[in-house]
Amino acid sequence: MNFNSQSEKDAYLKELGALFIPLDEMENLDRMVDAIGDADIVLLGESSHGTADFYRYRAELSKKLVSRKGFNIISVEGDWPAAYRLNRYIKGAPGADSSAADALGDFTRWPTWMWANTEIRDFAEWLKEYNAAEISGSSERSKIGFYGIDMYSLWESMEAIIGYLEKTRSPQLEQARRTYACFDPYNKDHQSYGIAAGLLSESCENEVVELLKQMQKQRMVHPGSEEELNAEVNMLVTSSSEAYYRTMVRGGPDSWNVRDMHMVESLKRIMSYYGSSAKAIVWEHNTHIGDARATDMLENGMVNVGQLLREDAQHRVFAVGFGTYKGEVLAGRAWGDPVEKMVVPPGQPGSWEDYMHQAGGGRNGMVMLSEASSLLHKVIGHRAIGVVYDPKLERFGNYVPSSMADRYDAFVHLDQTTALQPLPIHKPVATEALFSS
Repeated sequence: MNFNSQSEKDAYLKELGALFIPLDEMENLDRMVDAIGDADIVLLGESSHGTADFYRYRAELSKKLVSRKGFNIISVEGDWPAAYRLNRYIKGAPGADSSAADALGDFTRWPTWMWANTEIRDFAEWLKEYNAAEISGSSERSKIGFYGIDMYSLWESMEAIIGYLEKTRSPQLEQARRTYACFDPYNKDHQSYGIAAGLLSESCENEVVELLKQMQKQRMVHPGSEEELNAEVNMLVTSSSEAYYRTMVRGGPDSWNVRDMHMVESLKRIMSYYGSSAKAIVWEHNTHIGDARATDMLENGMVNVGQLLREDAQHRVFAVGFGTYKGEVLAGRAWGDPVEKMVVPPGQPGSWEDYMHQAGGGRNGMVMLSEASSLLHKVIGHRAIGVVYDPKLERFGNYVPSSMADRYDAFVHLDQTTALQPLPIHKPVATEALFSS
């Protein structure tokens, strides 16, 4: 942001300094818990997908929300089938894995480190222990759940649907097999399907729509069991994923919007399953949870999870952005490349990260942006690091023009951060470059 004068810059820093609440101890997060109030959806962001500190602080804040405010849903920017395996472990389901590390074994799609890491492993173990010790009910929906609300698992979700229909001896099984057969020639290659569907008009859209219609006739509005919820969301993934790959080759905002609208719909399906007691915590990148209308995404015709949920009058939403001044991050140089530990340089002069660093004197801290004056509604550059990253090129494309007080309700600044520690996973599956955050 270019200030009109030195006095305007000084006023900006002065206000940030006045709002800055030090986070020298995790217990200081209690202030955030109080500020969240009666929200039933809390969005927890991150400015990168490879920073351990973001995961650690989100986990601690999530624990407080679970134990003190009754939040019972953790939903993340990850594949539904892989996360559902971890969910079964956390809930102590029959036949589940014997450890969280084992239960993370289906996160084989690059970038594996986003969820197969030590921070998620430890958080999952805490959730399992909490369910066992603190939850009195034995039903699936009485326990804290962990779900992936993204939509990249087209083939895995189709296979899960067929397995469910076989088990239940459903009359929709043959249509499901026909739908899967339509995708079969593409050999689980999303890009090949996208080109065929988007450019050559050889899509499986009709098959997916027909299966969706048939399954909707069979199911009830509110799934009676988590197994039914699993089938329902896998069907939603199949439908959204097909639309995503069909639109992405054309460029423009449509594929992004399909994805974020899917994540919102998935979250709503989960909350509907939990009923009137549903309270959800969402872990996603800042580019998804911060209101798109407060950024240049608005001009580009893009919507996101934060905007869509805020526009929904049925829910009370509280969005928390996370960022850092400098440190380390896990990322790849290009899509599918080996993961590297990279240095995150100090925030660009005049950026949000730079001003938070100055306002806090190099300390960790948080600001309640709902208490900010009009000054913090001015547009400023705000760093966003995806799974593909090159620190040398950061100044050319990693700063999103943002009105911070409109984008988030609060912001957590972790001044110097460290990289995630990934868990060993079988050789990752690298599909095409699907997303940048």
